[in-house]
Amino acid sequence: MREERYGAYTSRSPPIDVGSTYKVKIEGVGREGDGIAKINGFVVFVPGAKVGEELEIKISKITRRVGFGEKID
Repeated sequence: MREERYGAYTSRSPPIDVGSTYKVKIEGVGREGDGIAKINGFVVFVPGAKVGEELEIKISKITRRVGFGEKID
């Protein structure tokens, strides 16, 4: 089974919505120290998250290439 990917060359809109919640696993850490998760191949930065954490996030902002989420307590 091939994972659906979202990339710079796709013309479709991001697979997430502002205000929506998602369960994610943090797969890496960005330059600024934010956790990185992927939702259908779309990168989402989560401040304060650590690699390996599985958590629920709420999407706060979306750009063409990435999204930003906040941990839900």
